[in-house]
Amino acid sequence: ETTCPKEPVKSTSGLKGREQCAWGYHFCEVLPTTDLGMKAASILALIGCLVTVTESKVYTRCKLAKIFSRAGLDNYQGFSLGNWICMAYYESHYNTTAQTQLEDGSTDYGIFQINSFTWCRHAKLQEKNHCHVACSALLTDDLTDAIICAKKIAKETEGMNYWQGWKKHCEGKDLSEWKKGCEVS
Repeated sequence: ETTCPKEPVKSTSGLKGREQCAWGYHFCEVLPTTDLGMKAASILALIGCLVTVTESKVYTRCKLAKIFSRAGLDNYQGFSLGNWICMAYYESHYNTTAQTQLEDGSTDYGIFQINSFTWCRHAKLQEKNHCHVACSALLTDDLTDAIICAKKIAKETEGMNYWQGWKKHCEGKDLSEWKKGCEVS
């Protein structure tokens, strides 16, 4: 896991007299302080960064069922809503900020664990970015980009076989329980 640096990193944003520490995709700014308050400001900046970056959205099963249903995932490419809910659980435990580093140097991102080498843009030029989206967009509470990309994956590959969590835990099973009690059709 990454942590904020012990000392804030000088801003490259042109905000003179300010410092930033970066962690993930969040920035914490600290106004300049006197020498006496420098240590306190550094500690506050570090705490602020840690508090900011631990803000992850972990959806409930039923909230996700409603979002997925509204987004048209129920029976998308022949896969019931239960398939999508089950897959998201086993891929990320419904955590929008889930990231998994893989041995090949790529990273899986977000609630659907979408891979950086093929589907989204992290930073490397060799990445294919078939979803035409920044990987960071797959880590937000707004699931629009993640859902659009997941639909593209299901349509352009072998359905849900892309997701190992789905293959291992959901494929071929009665998944009606995944949406039970969620007030979705």
